[in-house]
Amino acid sequence: MLSRLRSSPLLRAGLALVALAFLAYGLSRNWNGTVAALGRLSWWTVAGSFAAVLAGLGFMLVAWQVVLAGFGTHLPLRVAAKVLFVGQLGKYVPGSVWAFAAMMELARDHGSPPRRTFGATVVGLVVSLGCALALAAVTLPLTSQDVVRQAWYLLLLIPFIVLGLHPRVLTFGLNLALRVARKEPLDQVLPGSAMLVAAAWTMAGWLFYGVHIWLLLDDMRPGGGPSLFAVAAGAYALAWVTGLLTVIVPAGIGVREGAMVLVLTPVLDAPHALVVAVVSRLAFTLADAVWAGIGFVAARGQAPAESEPAYAAR
Repeated sequence: MLSRLRSSPLLRAGLALVALAFLAYGLSRNWNGTVAALGRLSWWTVAGSFAAVLAGLGFMLVAWQVVLAGFGTHLPLRVAAKVLFVGQLGKYVPGSVWAFAAMMELARDHGSPPRRTFGATVVGLVVSLGCALALAAVTLPLTSQDVVRQAWYLLLLIPFIVLGLHPRVLTFGLNLALRVARKEPLDQVLPGSAMLVAAAWTMAGWLFYGVHIWLLLDDMRPGGGPSLFAVAAGAYALAWVTGLLTVIVPAGIGVREGAMVLVLTPVLDAPHALVVAVVSRLAFTLADAVWAGIGFVAARGQAPAESEPAYAAR
């Protein structure tokens, strides 16, 4: 599949169009509900929530760029945005490989070997999973003991994720996966400094994700103020983890919303919680499209970048 993507511009264009079609379908299938949900919120709340999502995705972009640099490929931020967000449109297509395949080919165009792009993407996903679970573990016990009792098993993943993110353990696991796929192994171990920097950027992104839910909650439940931030951050973190682990559903559609309604029940009735979940999905879908457009336009004419052998924090 990768070789066909590499050699056929038509296939690449076709995959991009299919991804955009599925994205549009995801927006249109619940359009009436989305319009009704938006009608219950002030425009500045929706705009602020959307801006928080854009900022959060920007922090995730920097985290991914840092990990890729740690593996030896330094991409300019605008090129990294194109690779990450244009490639990530593939997550809206049923099947779990399209986003990975698109990202590896886009990064190859700019001098990054597929093994490094694969490694950076897997690491970024695992770091994000760990940060989300840690955030949920810290915030949800303060707000919803019922949710903790129902989702306690997810928190057991945290020590395994921490162990798996040790640079040597991580490199061994990634090289094993590459060997099974009959690909070349990674040519260097991810430095611990790169991992720490990436984790810091990722947690910053998750805090902004919490802000986007907090703004919606504060509009639906006036007077809650800053005390709602903990439940907002924990609710989205747990909902995202649930959607991620339900891999048979493209981009966690439907699953994430259901989990968020469940987590928000202690502070919001189900109809209002569903409004928050629907607007959140809309904000992320549009933000994915906006970042993909920014990356595509910003990286136009950018010459392929050469790989560098060592990580340097920038």
